[in-house]
Amino acid sequence: MKDKAPDSSETDSIRFLTQRIQEFVAEREWRPFHSPKEMSVAIVAEASELLQHFVWKSPGQSEQIVCQRRDSVADEIADIAILLLELTDNLGLSLGEIVCRKLHQNESRYPADLVRGTNLKYNELSRPSDAAK
Repeated sequence: MKDKAPDSSETDSIRFLTQRIQEFVAEREWRPFHSPKEMSVAIVAEASELLQHFVWKSPGQSEQIVCQRRDSVADEIADIAILLLELTDNLGLSLGEIVCRKLHQNESRYPADLVRGTNLKYNELSRPSDAAK
């Protein structure tokens, strides 16, 4: 990494983070081990480590754990993000683009006026057009 510390606008950039991750991987010659399958398995493994903090905990206890183990929880989230950023880059995908595309899909699937205050899945929602059928 460069000698100067990046400012927060740089560290929040997907491009900057992806570049740093790819430099890290290249310096260690790990790319041959980072196939899509291996990266996917690693993401699930790291997500499981995040979940381990909350297993068998009530919502209130989960909130307390976030306060008590904030750094540890943050480390697990960072591990997932690192793997996800590398995987998308390795696959030639733009994480920003695919997230925006998915958000657009979700806006159609979950119109705010229809889903506000409910946790139903899009295929369980009663849409106005359904009543006319």
